[in-house]
Amino acid sequence: MKKHLVLLLTLVMAISVIAACGNKATNGGSEEKKQRIALVLPEQIGVNPFFSLMDEGFKRAGTEFNAEVKTIESTDPAAFEQNLRTTVAENYDLIITATFQAEDALKKVAAENPTKSFAVIDTVVDLPNVRSVVFREHEAAFLLGAAAGLSTKTNKVGAVVAIDAPLLSKYTSGFEQGLKLTNPNAELLINFVGSFTDSAKGKELAVLQHSKGADFIAGMAAVGDLGVFEAAKELGFYSSGQDVDRTEIDPEHVVLSQLKGTDAVAYETVKAFASNTFKFGVADYGLKEDGVGLTFVTKESKSPLSPFIGQETVDKVKAIAEDIKSGKVVVVNPLAK
Repeated sequence: MKKHLVLLLTLVMAISVIAACGNKATNGGSEEKKQRIALVLPEQIGVNPFFSLMDEGFKRAGTEFNAEVKTIESTDPAAFEQNLRTTVAENYDLIITATFQAEDALKKVAAENPTKSFAVIDTVVDLPNVRSVVFREHEAAFLLGAAAGLSTKTNKVGAVVAIDAPLLSKYTSGFEQGLKLTNPNAELLINFVGSFTDSAKGKELAVLQHSKGADFIAGMAAVGDLGVFEAAKELGFYSSGQDVDRTEIDPEHVVLSQLKGTDAVAYETVKAFASNTFKFGVADYGLKEDGVGLTFVTKESKSPLSPFIGQETVDKVKAIAEDIKSGKVVVVNPLAK
């Protein structure tokens, strides 16, 4: 009888150990399974700091949230669509892309794959399986215009803009609203480069605006801003850059930068997906969410503050930023009219 009892107990213990091991393997397997997230860019990193910053935030989130992340750069529109299709075929859990350059291809690929999750940064694609992450650039442009209005000595300021497109009207309109708040007598000169990559044309237009009396010229032309900065250095006027802190290029003449937190929104997109709070539809980032900003006002800079701007102006613009966050000052979005 005792032998039978011992055998029975041994058998029960063995079954328990096997079951425990099975559960451990199952639990361990689920813990070890990483979400796979791809960032498919419509161009190569290195030309536009907008994408470099986005890639940094994307990879940082991948590390922090234990996701397997991969960045894929595209050489042209045809390659971009193919890269999107490849990530679908490779069964990535989330596919992120960016800018209006991605719209046409994403509309096709996302519509053809309704069970796949997509996100697009800096534009809106209205599909049920796409999260569109957009910025309230007009709020940061308002701060830039307010600073220009307080700083100009000639009451003439300029903006060299990439192309005459609805998205960029958020920059020019916001800038003009801020300028008129702090300096109703100031005149705004606007010229369009015609592309995002022509620094020579950017310089030519900046020289033209300076010849008409502009002592501050905002660069809103991506690569074209480099031409604006070159003209500022040669002719002695002041300028500003976009997306990242461009004052480091030439702190004497590039005195401000309108910031767009592409790193922050890429990070937040991965975080939301990893923590199961990801939602489709439009996610909106402005001053309140730290999605946009202005050097010295909402973010510190490694560069010294230019005397042309001065601490008094910075303090006044900081107060305006708080008024925008609280709703006391409302910046009109030209695309919402």
